[in-house]
Amino acid sequence: MLYGIVVFPEKHVQDVANSWRRRHDPHYSAIPAHLTVREAEEWTDDELKLAVAHLEQVTSTMPAFSIQLNRVSTFYPVNHVLYLALQDTADMQKLHEQVCSGPVTCTEGKYVYTPHVTIGQELSADELHDLYGNLRMQSTDLVSKIDRVHLLYQTDNGAWTAYQSFLLRG
Repeated sequence: MLYGIVVFPEKHVQDVANSWRRRHDPHYSAIPAHLTVREAEEWTDDELKLAVAHLEQVTSTMPAFSIQLNRVSTFYPVNHVLYLALQDTADMQKLHEQVCSGPVTCTEGKYVYTPHVTIGQELSADELHDLYGNLRMQSTDLVSKIDRVHLLYQTDNGAWTAYQSFLLRG
């Protein structure tokens, strides 16, 4: 089964992201607005058990933290993706490093880890440039508390649902 690890920002941030995602993200109905901590990967039942134990250990030592999303950015030309960018990525980077260790070590990915909330993807170049030009002119200042990590799995219909959530208790 396919598993991934994410954090969900608070509802007010999801509402803002979803106002754009509804029209510009084909994955809008499959998963709520989120920040990926670890990319999805196929795991066996044994790998899942190791991952759950690892996440219990990691989240027991990590404190909750806040993020500030302060601008719209893009991964163009590598990907036609628009996203809400973090002012300071240090806490998310630390969470990513802690989660992606031990039995949940990440294989070398195609991209450098950049924590973000996707608001549009699979856009044509013209649509991407038009939206980016408009959205980057808008003021963005969203703050959200991050106090839990979610282990998700993909269902048969392509939607993502929580397998287990882990409170940051450090």
